[in-house]
Amino acid sequence: MAIEARTLTLHGQEIRLREYRPSTTDTAGETLVLLHGISGSGETWVPLLEHFERTGFGHRVLVPDLPGHGDSAAPRADYGLGAMASVVRDVLALTGVRHATIAGHSLGGGIAMQFAYQFPDMCARLVLVGSAGLGPQVTSVLRATALPGAKATLSVAVNPVTVAMARGLATVGRRLGGELAPETRELTRHLSSLADPGRRRAFLFIARSLIDLRGQRASAVDKLYLAQQVPTLVVWGAHDPLIPVEHGRKTAELLPGSRLTVFENAKHFPHVADPARFGGEVERFLGETEPARLSLDEVVEVLIRASEAANVVEMPQNTQKKVPEKLSSGTQRGHG
Repeated sequence: MAIEARTLTLHGQEIRLREYRPSTTDTAGETLVLLHGISGSGETWVPLLEHFERTGFGHRVLVPDLPGHGDSAAPRADYGLGAMASVVRDVLALTGVRHATIAGHSLGGGIAMQFAYQFPDMCARLVLVGSAGLGPQVTSVLRATALPGAKATLSVAVNPVTVAMARGLATVGRRLGGELAPETRELTRHLSSLADPGRRRAFLFIARSLIDLRGQRASAVDKLYLAQQVPTLVVWGAHDPLIPVEHGRKTAELLPGSRLTVFENAKHFPHVADPARFGGEVERFLGETEPARLSLDEVVEVLIRASEAANVVEMPQNTQKKVPEKLSSGTQRGHG
């Protein structure tokens, strides 16, 4: 079986990991890591893994359930982007991976970018799918998590009773010949996970740390220049109601060497709406790009150049204000 699931113990906590291994051993290329979004799990990538299995995808694929999500532990802990990126690094370390292509959907995209920022020497490529962290605009439903009483409202709206009722109605609908679209089923699965108190706590921590009533606070836009040497694929659904496709288009402009693919018939889950097409896009991207091999010294050099360029822009104004005064007073003393 090419797809397996197992549990890792990381810092005393369980992390559920799905893994795809190519059927042949003569494959080359970096491991692909798939990161799910907020309130999701690695299950969101299962249709893609099954596609990879059918087509004989030649890269190892790791799909963790992030802490507070899926079948991983949900302790009272830090669920910020930095902490999550460190978890990804530790999962890679435990599985013997030192260099990988990091793909992330929604929140997972924000974590992928944070990973590239914190561990540039480990990031071969980036794949950003309906990614968070690329602009303030976000659905009002997520902005509402910043309101007082959001925790109580959520616990009333999504709990074991309401989830059971929703599943019952879905069963009746199927018996009557109805069928939910793949993206609708995926969104329902995300929402249903919030019936668990631990996962609901993680959801609120993440949402409130990244989003307020005006939208997303966390932004990678001002740091994207650090990823200019990292091959990047941006994938978005044209009708995404949660994070607008304009974020993807703007990101492609800021990273001139990147690739942008918009799925015209998809919403927030293009990898679920059309896993075969998504898999093809990823496979072409991996086959047609060379992985980045950045060192910390190279990143430091980019930071220094950017800082120096900013100082050059500011210096003329300071010079005009201060230097002429000294020259003027010095000239007066000379003539005295």
